[in-house]
Amino acid sequence: MALYLLYETASGYSLFLAHGLDQIGQNTEAVRSSISDMNRFGKVVQLTAFHPFESALDALNQCNSVSEGLMTNELRNFLELNLPKVKEGKKAKFSLGVSEPKIGSHIFEETKIPCQSNEFVLELLRGVRLHFDRFIKDLKPGDLEKAQLGLGHSYSRAKVKFNVNRVDNMVIQAIFLLDTLDKDINSFSMRVREWYSWHFPELVKIVNDNYLYARVVKLIEDKSKLTDDMVPALTDILGDEDKAKEIVEAGKASMGQDLSAVDLVNVQMFAQRVMDLSEYRKKLYEYLVTKMNDIAPNLASLIGEVVGARLISHAGSLTNLAKCPSSTLQILGAEKALFRALKTRGNTPKYGLIFHSSFIGRASARNKGRMARYLANKCSIASRIDCFAEKNTTIFGEKLREQVEERLDFYDKGVAPRKNIDVMKAAIESTENNDTEMKEAATDTSGKKSKKKKSKSEIAVDGEPMSVDKVAATNGDASEEPKSEKTKKKKDKRKLDEEPAADLNGVSGVDAPEDGTAKKKKKKKKAEDNEEDVQAKSEKKKKKKSKSEDGDE
Repeated sequence: MALYLLYETASGYSLFLAHGLDQIGQNTEAVRSSISDMNRFGKVVQLTAFHPFESALDALNQCNSVSEGLMTNELRNFLELNLPKVKEGKKAKFSLGVSEPKIGSHIFEETKIPCQSNEFVLELLRGVRLHFDRFIKDLKPGDLEKAQLGLGHSYSRAKVKFNVNRVDNMVIQAIFLLDTLDKDINSFSMRVREWYSWHFPELVKIVNDNYLYARVVKLIEDKSKLTDDMVPALTDILGDEDKAKEIVEAGKASMGQDLSAVDLVNVQMFAQRVMDLSEYRKKLYEYLVTKMNDIAPNLASLIGEVVGARLISHAGSLTNLAKCPSSTLQILGAEKALFRALKTRGNTPKYGLIFHSSFIGRASARNKGRMARYLANKCSIASRIDCFAEKNTTIFGEKLREQVEERLDFYDKGVAPRKNIDVMKAAIESTENNDTEMKEAATDTSGKKSKKKKSKSEIAVDGEPMSVDKVAATNGDASEEPKSEKTKKKKDKRKLDEEPAADLNGVSGVDAPEDGTAKKKKKKKKAEDNEEDVQAKSEKKKKKKSKSEDGDE
């Protein structure tokens, strides 16, 4: 059976035919020894076809498809054109050797070409890679290396550009920096307390907060300068007038030693540094909250931004966290305790990083393990929704949070919680309603914009809005004025003709939408017409009577 080899390079596809393999017996060691010698290897393997890529973009697309195990149309045409045709109902008398089993299975599914990928084929392809520049005659030295370098750069650039985890890196770096800042601020603030306590030891017991202590140190500087005039400034910092007065009184009777001006300056500079770090920590926390609401809104609304960011950073990315089962997510961060328990055959840990959530703290000691298991289940659902959903919504996270609250009530009070199917249906309906509302709002805004454009096209002349056509008509010759007067007269005649018709419609019982003043006028006209009819009838009767009297005479 003949063996063909498919070799993908940066410059194109190549197809090789291996001869005399039946005599060798497909011995891997024999092939491995003959690879280094081109004279021996060239007798066994020969080039049958070569298909170069059209451009660098085409090479990148082909490389992406091969790395994903997919066969492109170009590769299919190349194989069908150069490989022997197989009759229907008969087995092929050849096989195709490929480097990756995935692309081999895909080629067999699409074209029914038998493929194989084993150590023997890989050794042959290694020899082809080693002597490839000698098989193609027109290839100049250095061209293949340039093509490989360019394709490698473009492939790596595309992978970095379309990396799913690239947005998560910002959250991972932010939460790492937040943790380090917390440690640094605590250690620095303790150093400020210890340093300034040599001068004013009573201040430590009065002010407990590290940030407020640094601000007070920055304000006081020297305790000998403490007077009652500084009480308002201290109350602005502390928010408590009693504490401010206590600081002033303690400063007057302090047991601390005096410091030189240079020492006080250094203490002030260090306190200012601690204040700056604390303010930067607040800004970094706000940045982390906004990023978490963009990347994982449901996880953030369920368990909080900080705990959710710690879970993502510990898993490596949001995709890795979504792939984790809930049992793994439950003990994420407690690996040491888990392996210690497995080694000593003790009890395994019940929770890891999710212990910092408020739900486990609110649960009783008996139900902490149950609550951790249930919360890990909901966190895995929220992470998968955030990772694979097309639109970012917090509705699912809010519904899952409601479920956790209901589970807490169930453990404490025995109130039966809702089923997961009902909650998810309600969440899906609310998302659909939000989508429809957003579409309606978009249509309303587009309609308002069109109305504004129409109003802009109108120009006010003498206090009355006129269209552009009317403005052009007013700018015309004076000879057109009598025509406009004739048209006005015709309109007046039409109105007069339409009024009796409207009266008839009113009599026949057809109601037309009119103003109240117009209705009153019509009623008056009707009454006047009725009076005229009565007078005409009475005159006719009088005339008939007079005629009858004349006839009798």
